[in-house]
Amino acid sequence: MTTGEVIVLVAVNILAWLVIHLSLPWIFTRMPAAWFRPGEWIFRPPRWEGDGGIYRRLFLVQRWKNLLPDGAALFKGGFRKKALRRRDPGYLERFRLETCRGEAVHWAVLAASGLFFIWNPPWAGWVMVAYGTAANLPCIIVQRYNRLRLERIIPRRDKMTR
Repeated sequence: MTTGEVIVLVAVNILAWLVIHLSLPWIFTRMPAAWFRPGEWIFRPPRWEGDGGIYRRLFLVQRWKNLLPDGAALFKGGFRKKALRRRDPGYLERFRLETCRGEAVHWAVLAASGLFFIWNPPWAGWVMVAYGTAANLPCIIVQRYNRLRLERIIPRRDKMTR
């Protein structure tokens, strides 16, 4: 490849990631909330996740999760998940649901990294998959960790209001 071809390829990849990172979250914020129910099989935690301890012990998630950006502020109707703002049951349920939406967005963006094999040589396609993984896996981990924490809070609050 010539230097000019490499520059064009890098520019196309950057533009493609920009489109993917902006369009998929925008699309997902317009999808019905019913599509992101925490009890559905895809969002239900497997036994190995337990109460989220694996994310605390193995990934030390509580040390770095606040460093991640919250893209919800970019979109009208986006639900900010950077911090717990209220403790009423309706808000907590919505927060839990939005962790499912956020997780689904990041899985979709990660899956889109396969598109880069269309116009890149194989080695560059794999670099794009590595970038997609590095950019989205931490966000997926945080969404799952936060949902597991909310799962512990919500039942407790339900018992207290009875």
